[in-house]
This record gives sequence, C-alpha cells and structure tokens, in this order.
Amino acid sequence: MIDMPTGSTVFDEKTLPSNDNINAYSFCIDLQGEWFTSKGAMIAYYGNIDFSGVAAFASRAAWVAARFSSPLYTQEWVVAAGHGKLVIGDRGYDINSYDLEDGNLTIKSTNLLAFETGLELKQSIVPGFLTLIGTGKFLASSSGPVIFVEPPFRADPEALLGWADCPSPSQHYDHHWMAQSFMSGIGAMFGRESGEERQYDFTGAGTVLLQSSEVLRHNPALAQVIESQTHMLDPHSAAQLGQRLVQRGQSGQF
Repeated sequence: MIDMPTGSTVFDEKTLPSNDNINAYSFCIDLQGEWFTSKGAMIAYYGNIDFSGVAAFASRAAWVAARFSSPLYTQEWVVAAGHGKLVIGDRGYDINSYDLEDGNLTIKSTNLLAFETGLELKQSIVPGFLTLIGTGKFLASSSGPVIFVEPPFRADPEALLGWADCPSPSQHYDHHWMAQSFMSGIGAMFGRESGEERQYDFTGAGTVLLQSSEVLRHNPALAQVIESQTHMLDPHSAAQLGQRLVQRGQSGQF
C-alpha cells in the first residue's frame, strides 16, 4: 500500500472535475464527442476514448479537414473521440482554459494543448504561431502565470504567448542589432535571443498574453518553415549559415 503525502487527494472517474483544472498543472476534459489534442498532451483517461491522427481521422470525417487548416502541424495533433474523463498535462507547466466567443486568437504553437471542434485552427502568418477562430474552449500551457496586457507595447519573443482580436505584431530591432551583419541576425533566429535585441511590436486594440518566464521550447514545425526559406540563400551564404548552426549545436546554445 502506498503511503500518500499529507493533503494528497486520490481521484477516480467520479471525483475528477468536469472541464476544469485538477491543479495548476493538469486539466480534466469531460469528453462527450471529439476534441483536438496536441500529441503527447494526454497523461491519463477514464472511459471509452479513441485517439487518431488528424490526417487519419480526416479520411473518415470531412469536418476535421475543414476545421484543421495547418498542414505543417498535422503530424503534431490527434483527435480524441469518445466518452470519458481525459486528463491533459504539459511537463509541469501551468495550464489554463480559455473561452472564445466568435473570437480570433493567435497562440504559440508549442503552448496550445487542446481545443473544441467548434473552433477552427489555421496557420498564422507569424512563424511558430497558430490561430484559433470561432466559438469554443481551448487549453494552453505557460511557463509561469499568464499576464494580460493591452497594446501599444513591445514584448520579448520568448515571453509572448499569444494575442487576441488585434493585428499581428511587427518586429522591432534595436540600433545595435541592426548594426550587426545579416548572417549574424539570421543565425540568431535559430537560437535563443534576448528581448533587448528583438521585440514584437503591438499596436491597435486587443489583448496580448505573456508568460511570466522565458523558456525556449522545441518546435519541429518552425524548423521546417525556416528550412523552406533557405533556398533564397546563395551557396556561400548557405554554407556560412550551416557552419553557424553546427557551432551552435556543438556549444549547446540552441
């Protein structure tokens, strides 16, 4: 028999919350149909729930293809279908639920965990972000509590979680950054950079979501986006960029 820590609660299917947080780091979906969930977000479930890749599910249900319009991220998402309690987590990050009502919200792809099928997902014009449109609930993780800010202001790229009902941001570079060489700037885009060097500039009305801690997280789809643009480089520049990437990988700066 396991000796539970003082104050611990043991849950079962009946005592788990319904569409609410279990604690700051996990959320329980009362599944009665389908949800889109990020691959790996499921940590446990009760009931009869089936998990199918978005591409496979779309071959059986045309509405999936209509709701999920982001080819680069197709392999990163599944459809959870059935009835039961579905527990979502993200490596100890804070998890919050949000409700959109005929809304438009763009969020960092690595932080979006799940969303109801009443929402439509599209690929944002800003690399590494996805846009949700419509009415429904979605779940997102954050490194620390979320801060809500109104424009105009500038945000650190790593602290930025998303924005709702406002124009896409432009990028702002300080004078020192602009004085650096073109290849140095491109090289830094593949690794972590300081908010003092590059920021996202928000103007107009709306709400911006910020993480209270900056953590760079792996995003394989973003690497595909950047790689697809390297054909614009001449052979010499491509070779230089390759050398910089190898150096960054060997030094552990990614």
